[in-house]
Order: sequence, then structure tokens, then C-alpha cells
Amino acid sequence: MSLGKDEQPVRRRRRGPALESALLDAAWQEIVEHGYDGLTYEGVAARASTSRAVVYRRWPTRPELAQAAVLHGARGVPYHPVDTGTLRGDLRAHLLWANGARISVAVIAATRLGGYFAETGTGPGDLRELLLDGRAPRTDALYANAVARGELDPARLTPRVRALAFDLFRAELLMTLRPVAEETIDAILDEVVMPLLIPPVADGR
Repeated sequence: MSLGKDEQPVRRRRRGPALESALLDAAWQEIVEHGYDGLTYEGVAARASTSRAVVYRRWPTRPELAQAAVLHGARGVPYHPVDTGTLRGDLRAHLLWANGARISVAVIAATRLGGYFAETGTGPGDLRELLLDGRAPRTDALYANAVARGELDPARLTPRVRALAFDLFRAELLMTLRPVAEETIDAILDEVVMPLLIPPVADGR
């Protein structure tokens, strides 16, 4: 059935998860464009085509709204477990995924959330813990696979060594605020991480 020229299509009312996702999409875009200091309930409501009260009922403080929006933005890229057959290949594939999936969140955390961190007394590490939500880092599964293959001695997996590949990757990303070059990822793995995890066999000649 076609609509007459003076008729308007009926907007279907959003509810539950669909409404919450739309609100968080709007809040995330407000943070991306205006930063935490420019985040307002009115701006989120206007972008989501709803009322201020609808947003406020779910997140009654700006820090709660910002936190939910950042976590929503960070979780928006699906993760597919990797198994290339080698630890180096798995770590490289994981860092390349993070290069696309985490760059926007890292840049926003570094450049747009200063007011949020000051107001809440938290830092980027606290957001990361919320994002992990109690689960182990994804790299733990990569190390477990390498141990199961007999490729890696689990005694070498100290907490610092476990975190090293991603720590170096994250430091590079935050220093440049752009995706980490593939040659830099290769250097992180080949010059630092892999020699610590799987020391080269000494030449006995």
C-alpha cells in the first residue's frame, strides 16, 4: 500500500536491546565528535531521535553513560579465534586484528576521555578491565595452544612475558595514534617477544 503525499510512515517504537543499542551508538558518536567534555544527554537524545528522559533513566550520570558507550564501541567488532599452527603466526594475526578493532577506542581514550578519567579518578587500564569483564586476555588461549602443540615451555610464561606483545603494541599505538605498521608488529615479535618465549637453539659447532 502506498502512502498519500500528506501521510507519514509510522515509526516503529524501539524497545529493550534495540533501543539501548541505538542510545549507546549515539553516545559513542557524540564522544567521538565532541569528547567527554562535550557529551550531553540532549545531544545523545537528539542523535538517537528520543527524549533526554529515556537516556537519563538508563544512565543517570555522565560517567555511567560514557563508560557504557565506550564499552559498547569497543565490543562492536567481532573476534574470530585464530589458529595458524604457530605461536608467532597466532600472535601476529591477533595484533593485526587489534590494529583494526582497537585503534578507534585507543585514540578516543587518549584524546577524548581526559575529563572522564579526571572526574572518576580512573585510567585507561580500568576501562580495559571492564572490557575484559573477568575473562582472561585472548592471548592466553594462543599461549595455551602453543603449549599443547609442544611449541612453548609454560615455565617461560610469567605474567610480564604473557602481556609483553600487546603491551608493546599498545605503547606504539598510543604514541602514534594510528595503526601500528606491519613491519613494527614483526619487529616486536621477532626482536623482543619470540626470543623470550622460544629462545633460539644455540649453535653447538
